[in-house]
Amino acid sequence: MTTDSEYLILGAGPSGIQLGYYFQRDGRDYQILEGAACPGAFFEQYPRHRKLISINKVHTGTDDPELRLRHDWNSLLTDDYSLLFKEYSQEYFPPADTMLEYLSDFAQRFGLKIRFNTRVQSVERHGDDFRVVAQDGQVYTCRKLIVATGVSRSYVPEIPGIELAESYEDVSVDPQDFVDQRVLIVGKGNSAFETADNLVPTAATIHLVSPCPLDFAWKTHFVGDLRAVNNNILDTYQLKSQNAILDAETVGIRQQDDGSFIVKFQYMHAEGEVEELVYDRIICCTGFRFDDSIFDASSRPEMTIFDKFPNLTCEWESTNQPGMYFIGTLMQMRDYKKTTSGFIHGFRYNVQAFSKLLAEKYHDTHWPFTTHRFDSDVLTEKILSRVNGCSALWQQQSFLGDVVVVQDDCVVRYYEGMPVAYLQKHFVDEDRRCFVLTLEFGTSSPDEDPFKVNRIRKDNVAKAASSTFLHPAIREYENGAKVSEHHIIEDLEAVWKEEEHIRPLTRYLEQRIHSTDRRVAWE
Repeated sequence: MTTDSEYLILGAGPSGIQLGYYFQRDGRDYQILEGAACPGAFFEQYPRHRKLISINKVHTGTDDPELRLRHDWNSLLTDDYSLLFKEYSQEYFPPADTMLEYLSDFAQRFGLKIRFNTRVQSVERHGDDFRVVAQDGQVYTCRKLIVATGVSRSYVPEIPGIELAESYEDVSVDPQDFVDQRVLIVGKGNSAFETADNLVPTAATIHLVSPCPLDFAWKTHFVGDLRAVNNNILDTYQLKSQNAILDAETVGIRQQDDGSFIVKFQYMHAEGEVEELVYDRIICCTGFRFDDSIFDASSRPEMTIFDKFPNLTCEWESTNQPGMYFIGTLMQMRDYKKTTSGFIHGFRYNVQAFSKLLAEKYHDTHWPFTTHRFDSDVLTEKILSRVNGCSALWQQQSFLGDVVVVQDDCVVRYYEGMPVAYLQKHFVDEDRRCFVLTLEFGTSSPDEDPFKVNRIRKDNVAKAASSTFLHPAIREYENGAKVSEHHIIEDLEAVWKEEEHIRPLTRYLEQRIHSTDRRVAWE
């Protein structure tokens, strides 16, 4: 028996559920296939220590539901801000089991079309269509295949003897199993530090190793880098309490007769020194990547970034498989380690944009816009209302933007929350005159201490472009080229309502609207 639909979504995790909401709302012909018995089954096992690091700030000092989403990293989007995660937990870092409950209720509340216990065995391409075969023999066909399966395959580095290590997925999480043991953790990401912090009270010695130095989220602004909630072990290292963080290549692992392990390292910052150390346990915490094993030769997507992600266009479509799209954490291929597409609070806005993109591409429904007078006061008010009240631009800094498209000397169209690369293709590269609004961080030296940054005085608007913290930026394009740029100076509380924000923006827009000389000129 074959079941046919226009859209087939593989996976009922947060992104599959989010897109299902929009498809259900818009009356699309779709089906979601989920291998487990419930939505979000990933959270049944991960994170292993059952604490999410996606923040759930319930008390924000505002009743504005859009602003609250800036500090709510777990809720999915709805048109009326209903069914928010705060209704399920008040904890700042909530338990993973709460996410399972939330996703299940979300799917039921909005009547999403999900077939559970339907594990996909193979995906084939037949002309312009896709044929998906489940393990129970059921066949599903579709014109557009949307993959929302996340990064589900463990990455195991090519280290001789790595098979002797235990894995993050199944190692014991009981600290009493490690009493007085010497433990090596291979990897220096959040899963490695989550594991290490759990063992600090009981293990005799803990070392974490990888060739690359630590990247801290507070410095890079990338929430996938090491988070403060997981880094308590750093104190024990710097304060001489037996533990250590090693920047080293793990050359090999071998087991001794007594069951212990000898690990050979080559240090990165010690003139190439080679050393062997002995451990009782080795745990591999080296992350995950996309599993492409279900795709046959006719449908296999091209991979990129060390074969970790499928290669995607600005529409999140496979570069070599037309009609095959990827959503959720797989969307981060387009902005890898730059913004939040790998996490719910980022990809929920990507999925919202994706639903509009599909509507325009396949359903003759234009991306929503509002019409405004081409007037400096009008556009100043609109731009400031967006940067002061929008969550999409806040969460997806530099990746999602608003675009003001000039229709004629009197009228503009204002489009909200477009991927910048997508609007570049559809407006800038089409030689349309437009202004693009984003929120973005300024540049800083890689060695600069983020807690000792020299800030720009709030009245020194001439140096607004040097703002290092999140701030609005507007760029004007014409005939495919950037012709002007304006930055609004950073603000401690990210509220841009003062004269130093309003007047320079109005003056910039006034000058650009009435300029007859549009050569490059920006402040």
